[in-house]
Amino acid sequence: MVPLEARRLTGPHLLGDHPGAGLDVPLASEADAAALAAWERLMPELLAGLGWASESIAVRRFAGSAALAISAPPDLLYAATDVLEAGWEAAVRTAGGDSASIDVAHLRERIARERNPALRALAEAAAEHGVTFLADDDGVSLGSGAGSVVYRTDGLPAPSAVAWEGIRDVPVVLVTGSNGKTTTVRLLAAMAAESRRRAGHTSTDGVVIGAETVATTDYAGPMGARMVLRDRRVDLAILETARGGILRRGLATRRADVAVVTNIAEDHFGDFGITTLHELADVKLMVARVVPPTGTVVLNADDPILAARGPALGRHVAWFSLDPSHPLLDRRVLACTVERDTVVIHAGGTAQAVARLADIPITRSGGVRYNVANALGATLAAAVLGFAPDRVGAALRRFTGSASENPGRGNVMDIGGVQVIVDYAHNPHGIAALAQLADTIPAARRLVLLGQAGDRDDDAIRELARAAWKLRPDRIVLKELAGLRRGRGPGEVRALLADELRRLGAPAGSVDTVESDVEAVEAALRWARPGDLLILPVHEQRDEVLQLLADARTVRA
Repeated sequence: MVPLEARRLTGPHLLGDHPGAGLDVPLASEADAAALAAWERLMPELLAGLGWASESIAVRRFAGSAALAISAPPDLLYAATDVLEAGWEAAVRTAGGDSASIDVAHLRERIARERNPALRALAEAAAEHGVTFLADDDGVSLGSGAGSVVYRTDGLPAPSAVAWEGIRDVPVVLVTGSNGKTTTVRLLAAMAAESRRRAGHTSTDGVVIGAETVATTDYAGPMGARMVLRDRRVDLAILETARGGILRRGLATRRADVAVVTNIAEDHFGDFGITTLHELADVKLMVARVVPPTGTVVLNADDPILAARGPALGRHVAWFSLDPSHPLLDRRVLACTVERDTVVIHAGGTAQAVARLADIPITRSGGVRYNVANALGATLAAAVLGFAPDRVGAALRRFTGSASENPGRGNVMDIGGVQVIVDYAHNPHGIAALAQLADTIPAARRLVLLGQAGDRDDDAIRELARAAWKLRPDRIVLKELAGLRRGRGPGEVRALLADELRRLGAPAGSVDTVESDVEAVEAALRWARPGDLLILPVHEQRDEVLQLLADARTVRA
């Protein structure tokens, strides 16, 4: 029995609120179950023998596997992974009838090499002063944003030598959900800029400080968050908080003034034992755990799981809804909805119009309901932060959702009379939302690009095909996501999609297969004629695709 490699847990996570180490192990046989039972017996003894008697263990069981965790001192997280692995290996031997002996002396040496009393002292002092403490291979920081200071790990000051009066935290917003996270983050950043605030924000596309992009690719996890929280130019942090980062490392921060959850929809089922919507909600609603009594959790009342779970969070919740009569909207305190085709904020029993849907470009006069919801969520978060409604409305009117402002999220362009949508939709919920946008664009014929990562099960892949079929395509192009096969063979995912489309009634010859996003878009442009609509969910080569489309627009102009 070979376990996966243990990993550090640097922030609050599903199994606890303290840093430590996590390990996923098999739980598919009687021998596995015996090993797990042995681990639960052995681990407290091992921790006590290492002088960690105050640390805790935790287990989360799920189909075929279990997640193990131990808490550990903040300066000993690498050593904690060794301790956790040693404990599991001993448990496996015990379950097999062998000796459970552990080389405790080796573990003590490992702990001694990593021990950093100065780091631990600063962590305790930061907690006493009520400011953020972050530690990683790049250093140790106190406070956040404009109120932060960063030290080298090997040159930490004593707490008494720190000028605590200059250290403070800037407001922090965590944004999570299954779909709409990045657009909500960018809308809120635009509202901050309109309100003369210098926001730093993270997303699956990178890290942006003010108007400057300082890092690209996916930074919707703890690494990107730390980049923003340690940047002294920042007076507001807006952090996209993805499911994967929460499950792998935990939350990036132990405090957030506002947490926004956009929705809960099926996505990435199977990863880390998350197989149901309610389990996924457990992960997404982790953000509420770091919101203090003075903070606010912003939730989508139109999502049935959030509507059911929100009132029991034990936090102040502000709701937004497309339905102005929704019973969860509390106009006496704070709520956001649409009334007479206008975004309206209700605060303290007073209504304030923010912007007409006809003037908010990304909603296409209200026809794109998912972007209306994104606008409501961002507006409500802005209200919690104290942004003036007129500044929020100005940002909503100016945010066009173009490829330069919101790349890969509902970008619409005209290429010689051919209408094109580029989007990141990657699950059935996202494809269904994309249909709202497509239905606002008249088209003689429709082409849909389709592909999926290999870490979904067969039925989830087929469900994506079923969702795409509801777009009423005349042509379908199936792409290979070579960088996202994740254990599947070449062409395996495309074959599943093609088989499901044939079952649904796709005519012979209406489905093409290509090897990449770029090849798919080239094929789509060759097929298209004026009056057609190309619906292009793009995942691996977005920048290349956007450039290809910009070039095609120039040629066909």
